Amino acid sequence: MESGLVQFVQLVVTGLVLGSVYALVALGFVLIYKATGIINFAQGEFVLLGAYLCLWVINQFHLPFLVAFALALGMMALFGIILERLALRPMIGEPIISIIMLTIGLAAMIRAVVACFWGTQIRAFPQIFPQTPVHLGPIILSQVYLWTFGTTLVLLVICSLFFKYSRIGVIMRAVADDQQAALSMGISVKKVFAISWSISAVVSAIGGVLIGNINGINISLAHFGLKVFPAVILGGLDSIPGAILGGFIIGVLENLAGGYLDVYFGGNVKEVAPFVVLVIILMIKPYGLFGTEEIERV
Repeated sequence: MESGLVQFVQLVVTGLVLGSVYALVALGFVLIYKATGIINFAQGEFVLLGAYLCLWVINQFHLPFLVAFALALGMMALFGIILERLALRPMIGEPIISIIMLTIGLAAMIRAVVACFWGTQIRAFPQIFPQTPVHLGPIILSQVYLWTFGTTLVLLVICSLFFKYSRIGVIMRAVADDQQAALSMGISVKKVFAISWSISAVVSAIGGVLIGNINGINISLAHFGLKVFPAVILGGLDSIPGAILGGFIIGVLENLAGGYLDVYFGGNVKEVAPFVVLVIILMIKPYGLFGTEEIERV
């Protein structure tokens, strides 16, 4: 009985760590959707590119991790701005399906570039965090999990405070609520779009680096965006608190499914379980847990 409880708590704790990274990347999804109305299907590729850029800077220039990390985030911020300016801004006013197809094309292009420059084999980050495990009663955790969880929690709090209280955050919320009204108040909607894509690229890159320090990185890291998508829909496409909560729920659910159901179904249940729950939730709440309901009157 005690061993079963320990296993359950262990799965929940590691699921919360994974879910915190899901929440961070989901924040990038929601940010772009709230500001521009676009679902970015290249979000997983942002995760992939950010992780590889950080590892490349470390290996190429032999810089300390924190310096390489900051440089990689700067490059991803610039990448987000350039991407919005060259690829997305000309699509303003075009059918939404055209923009979605554009993001899918961007995803394929980024994967191809990463595979071309860095290959597809698994690469490991240098050991950054202490390797001595931490004992929390009967629970044993690697320090990389604790550092990852603490880092993402701090970043999620900072992002939430930024959107709620900072001038740029208030402007971004105004554009998300009503672009025409924001324009009439002298707000540059195009600049807000660029900032949104830039921040989204940065938070995705942070998620990629954190996951890379746990599992290493290869081209399959791009699938992280698809795994985050249920968290985004579950919380509500336009809800930042929903994205955060959805990330934690999906992370824990995935870990519990893998721990308890894989043995009965031959594995890979954790890959499917979030989507099963997502379908059930959407049957009950089509706009997600915190999404804004759209009511059309005719």
